Amino acid sequence: MAAAQKVQQLIDDNAVVVFSKSYCPYCRSTKRTLDDLGAKYYVIELDQEDDGSEIQDALAKISGQRTVPNIYIGKEHIGGNSDLEARKNKDLKNLLKNAGAIA
Repeated sequence: MAAAQKVQQLIDDNAVVVFSKSYCPYCRSTKRTLDDLGAKYYVIELDQEDDGSEIQDALAKISGQRTVPNIYIGKEHIGGNSDLEARKNKDLKNLLKNAGAIA
């Protein structure tokens, strides 16, 4: 229960949240995409958190996605890296702007 509350708090308190693992190449790609757009975002590296596996279990229940990266923009579940990349040339900039992650 505490992990689910922590996840929801992170989603509610941040314009963009990336649930990540430090060694994951797809997570690195997501962070690079957000960096390239100048987005402000919060990253939580699940492999470096004591409750990382509990957080990952909570994410699976909340979003239906267990894999990382697990991305939220403006409290909306975006999906993973391929979902983020698919939106890059469509509505990603507007989504980030509307969430307050970019000027």
